Amino acid sequence: MNIMTYKGYGARVEYDAQDECFVGRLAGINDVIGFHGATTIELKHAFREAVDDYVETCKKSGKSPERLYSGNVMCRIDPELHAKAALEAQLKGISLNQWVEEVFTKAISETPFFRDQA
Repeated sequence: MNIMTYKGYGARVEYDAQDECFVGRLAGINDVIGFHGATTIELKHAFREAVDDYVETCKKSGKSPERLYSGNVMCRIDPELHAKAALEAQLKGISLNQWVEEVFTKAISETPFFRDQA
């Protein structure tokens, strides 16, 4: 996975063989903000420009530049995995929600994007 970061924003980057360039899109925002470049230098410049333009546009319009999350995560998992997770939480003396939050926190801290933000 190719990830770029700038001013706390992240983007996933892929190579588009048809257009023969790198393309990326900002992650974690409601708006679709894309950028591209034929070289890594052009890509880096386009990414930074996209972030700066996005933040400035939000500022001018009075809009918050980042999407807010509710804190509710709904997902479907294998019932056996669900049972194991619930048992693990119970054995630790915490709720399944608390256990999942601990697991998410650990996993997030080990990802390159958030590890590099520290």
